[in-house]
Amino acid sequence: MTNPTAAALIERSNRLGADPKNTNYAGGNTSAKGTETDPVTGHPVELLWVKGSGGDLGTLKEQGLAVLRLERMRALVDVYPGLEREDEMVAAFDYCLHGKGGAAPSIDTAMHGLVDAAHVDHLHPDSGIAIATAADGEELTAKIFGDKVVWVPWRRPGFQLGLDIAAIKAKNPQAIGTILGGHGITAWGDTSEEAEANSLWIIDTAAAYIAEHGKAQPFGGVRAGYEALPEIERRERAAALAPTIRGIASQDKPQVGHFTDADVVLDFLASERAPELAALGTSCPDHFLRTKVKPLILDLPVTASVDEQIARLHELHAEYRADYQAYYDAHATAESPAIRGADPLIVLVPGVGMFSYGANKQTARVAGEFYVNAINVMRGAEALSTYSPISDAEKFRIEYWALEEAKLQRMPKPKTHQGRIAFVTGAASGIGKAIAVRLAAEGACVVVADLDLEKAQAAAAELGNTDVAIGVAANVADADAVQAALDEALLAFGGVDLVVNNAGLSLSKPLLETTEKDWDLQHDVMAKGSFLVSKAAAKVLIEQKLGGDIIYISSKNSVFAGPNNIAYSATKADQAHQVRLLAVELGEYGVRVNGINPDGVVRGSGIFASGWGANRAATYGVAEEDLGQFYANRTILKREVVPENVADAVYVLTGPELSRTTGLHIPVDSGVAAAFLR
Repeated sequence: MTNPTAAALIERSNRLGADPKNTNYAGGNTSAKGTETDPVTGHPVELLWVKGSGGDLGTLKEQGLAVLRLERMRALVDVYPGLEREDEMVAAFDYCLHGKGGAAPSIDTAMHGLVDAAHVDHLHPDSGIAIATAADGEELTAKIFGDKVVWVPWRRPGFQLGLDIAAIKAKNPQAIGTILGGHGITAWGDTSEEAEANSLWIIDTAAAYIAEHGKAQPFGGVRAGYEALPEIERRERAAALAPTIRGIASQDKPQVGHFTDADVVLDFLASERAPELAALGTSCPDHFLRTKVKPLILDLPVTASVDEQIARLHELHAEYRADYQAYYDAHATAESPAIRGADPLIVLVPGVGMFSYGANKQTARVAGEFYVNAINVMRGAEALSTYSPISDAEKFRIEYWALEEAKLQRMPKPKTHQGRIAFVTGAASGIGKAIAVRLAAEGACVVVADLDLEKAQAAAAELGNTDVAIGVAANVADADAVQAALDEALLAFGGVDLVVNNAGLSLSKPLLETTEKDWDLQHDVMAKGSFLVSKAAAKVLIEQKLGGDIIYISSKNSVFAGPNNIAYSATKADQAHQVRLLAVELGEYGVRVNGINPDGVVRGSGIFASGWGANRAATYGVAEEDLGQFYANRTILKREVVPENVADAVYVLTGPELSRTTGLHIPVDSGVAAAFLR
């Protein structure tokens, strides 16, 4: 049963974390002190409950708290070896833990345990960081808050910062909190309600002061030619640039992308001072750990063509990498971790918007949210004073901190398809849906493309939130519709790595009953549709320079002359040869093209449910409900093929084990000798 003190802490944390004006995602931490009965002695023991490493206040649950014995934690003051060795104190927190389970204590644990207050909040509000990063932040703190809030000069988070804040609290009994230079705020209270109220008072007071006393145009006037493009044109341009920018962000390691054209971003990029301020980088550690020390910003007006912008982005990327290498070389020591990559995580395109990147969609989206926080911070600081972030040397100390490196090393091994973006046609049901489910389970971001938008969106929702999958309408027989669907994928996830041509239908008829309309319909959807999807996707894959996979869900009928099936079998043979042709053509770009030949996939099949099953059952003289078993009985293995079997083949073909395989067709038919490949 949750301790009442801990329960109140979780409720407070969730309220504070739910409002982005208070803190960013996964930013800040909260704590409470109270008593609980020691299960060994039966006597009361004083405990500290504090949000653990890596958690998020808005979604914090009991297991996200670290629980420490307060007496032992405070006894660490007596063995603290000094500033040069303060990182050792994080490991020492483990010897202060109470009970089993819970989260690992974070670097900020000392701040919460050493401050003599029952409840402590450490937050990263935009308004508070604006004061913290102003050149005259100390004077502004006194002017805005009087003696209720005390300025703390920049110090890297750690044990010494906890000692500093504890000393300030002791010397200033009237104070309710601090502004931490370059960083954020800390507030406290005797009750949970008081601590929360004090935190909100600091945040709201800072915001009100900026609104009342700040300059109207802290970023200067509008730069002619850098204003936001109209929405439709803006998003078309974003989709056109997305493959290039993802390739830029992924030179060292493949990244998933996120695009936003929110007004706050567009207004900043249209301002006179955007290039100057962007070059200064972010300040709050949570910000630049997610966004890198500074973004890459395109320096061309919106009147430039797509080709001109692409060429310039490549030039700027080379400059960015050289600049980041120089930053690393200037501050690295013999003990520093190796450089983690020199590509930008934030790319800003005036008139269009912001592209942000990360190992997965959530990380990419949150990186963009953090840069929006940074824009708000710069606006507030410039409105009152001059934006003055912490130095590059201090940023480096945090970015390449041994504790940060240890945190990265503790992260679980990524799944086989993490960082990959899959575009699956006909994915609202049957084989396509099974493929989408499997790829999402293996870590891929999935675009569920289907003729029926409502069904596509429903299928995507079953896979998870929009960080995992989206549903889009896609008439694969229409080139414009294919491009529109692919553009949605580019705007949602930044690019495409894995394309599955699965959309299909069938009309089972003998030659003399097959009409021209029957022939054209099946060839339009499967032969032409696969061609259109592969063509549109190949342009993206080539521009990204990340390789990729194209998979054709063909059929046993592509090589087997079955009865009464001229149109379907002919179009499947067309698809099968597209695999061979494209494998040869796209191989130089690292794009692998392979096919899968299923047979008799009755269960869950949209094709069979639409009348194909009844026709095939009549052709073979069996009841429709027995068709699956009929197909199984005629195979070598005597086992029915289900959609998940095809999905397994897609997983293997697109995973790391077959990285040297292209131009291959894999039968998934339980063994049909007449369809053996020769």
